Amino acid sequence: MTVHPEVAAMLAALESGFPDVTKFPPVELRELIRSRRAPLQGLPGMRDVHDLTIDGPGGDLSLRVFRPHTDHDDLPVVVFAHGGGFVFCDLDSHDELCRSMAEGVGAVVVAVDYRLAPEHQAPAAHDDVYAALEWAAKNAGDYGADPSNIVLAGDSAGGNLAATVSIAARDRGGPAIAAQVLLYPVIDDDFETESYRLYGTGYYNTTSAMKWYWQQYAPNGTDDPRVIPTRAESLTGLPPAVIITAELDPPCTSGDTYAQMLEAADVPVVHHRFDGLFHGFLTFTSLSFTEPARRDIWAMVRGVLEKR
Repeated sequence: MTVHPEVAAMLAALESGFPDVTKFPPVELRELIRSRRAPLQGLPGMRDVHDLTIDGPGGDLSLRVFRPHTDHDDLPVVVFAHGGGFVFCDLDSHDELCRSMAEGVGAVVVAVDYRLAPEHQAPAAHDDVYAALEWAAKNAGDYGADPSNIVLAGDSAGGNLAATVSIAARDRGGPAIAAQVLLYPVIDDDFETESYRLYGTGYYNTTSAMKWYWQQYAPNGTDDPRVIPTRAESLTGLPPAVIITAELDPPCTSGDTYAQMLEAADVPVVHHRFDGLFHGFLTFTSLSFTEPARRDIWAMVRGVLEKR
């Protein structure tokens, strides 16, 4: 397979510059990754951005609420869980992506600073995102959003959390979910799929890193549907899904398969695989493919919500 020269150059830079996560203690790893970030630009601009703290299942839970430039008071609300292998990243790491989503979808976005592993193992992150969902259902109206039009979204590990919280909301009779948006989600811990075999090394996200992430987050096993969505007894009755995968990503096959499983359970699914792109590409704004892909994805989300 021929990789586009721009993508190949980006992958080479990432391969040489991103730390081998398996070689650092988690606390040191977080600081190392944080130290390499560019300063926040606050773009695209929002009408309002609020940082607040709510009561979470493990104590204080930080949220960041983004409201785009619009006078409408009935916007959808997106509860967003960031990626980072369940181990790193935070509200700042995904600030720009959340702004882009708020503007592109036309939604209030509630980003969740959930507890990180290994200090807080599964299902702590899941429980925090569920708490944020409940908060959004009760308080979205205060931020110009419609609490009856809630989307659960996340990228990578956050895609796992969006998927598992969608299942929990169904099973617990929680807030109604209008859609789940899974961006190159980490669905399971099957490291023998085709995409792991083809792209497990040399494409930024590696098999060894993925195994390490799961060891940090779920060292006691993954049989719980709060940890792996395919462990649920049934996928019937889940909210419509937008599932985005990237060809050069080890978890790609699992994401593709989950889309097929949801469709088999009569869940409406919009599924798109971005060929020639890699895990996390939506957060790399310097890549020329990123902005067009975002526009396409935000349009997919709008399309799903318009069908309600």
